[in-house]
Amino acid sequence: MEIGTKGFNELTVTEDKLACSVGSGLVAVYATPMMIAGIENTAAASVASQLPEGKTTVGTLMNVSHVAATPCGMKVHFETELTAVSPNGKMLTFRVAAYDEAGLIGEGTHERAVVDKARFEAKAQSKLNA
Repeated sequence: MEIGTKGFNELTVTEDKLACSVGSGLVAVYATPMMIAGIENTAAASVASQLPEGKTTVGTLMNVSHVAATPCGMKVHFETELTAVSPNGKMLTFRVAAYDEAGLIGEGTHERAVVDKARFEAKAQSKLNA
């Protein structure tokens, strides 16, 4: 993984992404869980091409403030930057931010773990048989 790897993604806020639609509040503004999902997607996509075959990343920590409301119909974009890789290469730390057309709406840090996709999913499925 290369420190400094950057990610960018953009979307338009639609009704299905509003707090009142996803159950995170009663207001008709961009929902915090949807902002977090956008950040995670952007971070994961930014490093995907650097992973060995069969590997993926999973979110393990999100420390983000949501500082401004965004109405339906406005564009939002996400920026991520890989700032640290653990010595064993398994933990990745990102600086993250989200912006709407008026400015900053969220920022913080995000951590992802590099995992073997098949093994990770099999372990999760094994909980059904426990």
